[in-house]
Amino acid sequence: MTDTLRLDHIGIVLVEPQIPENIGAAARAMSNMGIRRLSLVRPRNCDLSRVLKTATGPSIELVEEMEVHEELLPAIGPCGWVVGTTARIGANRPALLSPRELAADLIPISRENRVALLFGPEDRGLSNEHLRYCHTIATIPSGGFSSLNLAQAVLVFCYEILLASRAPGAKAAPRLADRFELEGMYDHLRDVLQRIGFLDPQNPEHWMLNIRRFLSRLPLRAREVRVIRGVCRQIDWYTGRIERLEREGRPGAGQDEHGGV
Repeated sequence: MTDTLRLDHIGIVLVEPQIPENIGAAARAMSNMGIRRLSLVRPRNCDLSRVLKTATGPSIELVEEMEVHEELLPAIGPCGWVVGTTARIGANRPALLSPRELAADLIPISRENRVALLFGPEDRGLSNEHLRYCHTIATIPSGGFSSLNLAQAVLVFCYEILLASRAPGAKAAPRLADRFELEGMYDHLRDVLQRIGFLDPQNPEHWMLNIRRFLSRLPLRAREVRVIRGVCRQIDWYTGRIERLEREGRPGAGQDEHGGV
């Protein structure tokens, strides 16, 4: 099956926005480009009278329908693909895409999956903690000063997505595991890897970040997540058996009935 990019599957998530007028201006930019799903996470100030000063025309309806969450995960949980946007680069922010490259990638993904684009607070952008939930990271190239107004950044990404939605059809990607399913898998992996001594107990999240980056390169489907969690359950069972044998002082702890390790 082929299709173009589905705008109705694209959502904008503003994380801890601080200025109400920026929320309204971002909603207006989305409305201009045909994107209708707006979510806020812990807005510092959501004074609707100020929001509506810049959310004019059809974008008023978008503001009236926007979701507000206290935590990030509920806002992105139903999404099969999550994109972080940032102006800052470094070792912890690899594989940066331009808005145009990102939009092209979303053509097949958006057919069967909801997509969230995250934008951080005006004064500091998304943190590394926010970005750990993201499958990929995108940035807007600049000729000098790289910090854009929040609504300007939203407009640039939405514009490129609108253009991509009018491009020739591409082979659709399958439905991917959503963020709720992936986070359950990562929690299970962390517990199991700590149990077998693979992760440093003093700083498990440092090593988990590398695992997240590796697995994020693979568009995991829900059934593939279930396979990984099945492996984790088998490791849980086996290590539990070894621990029980050791507690009971029985010989052969760590070996099966045939003497194999």
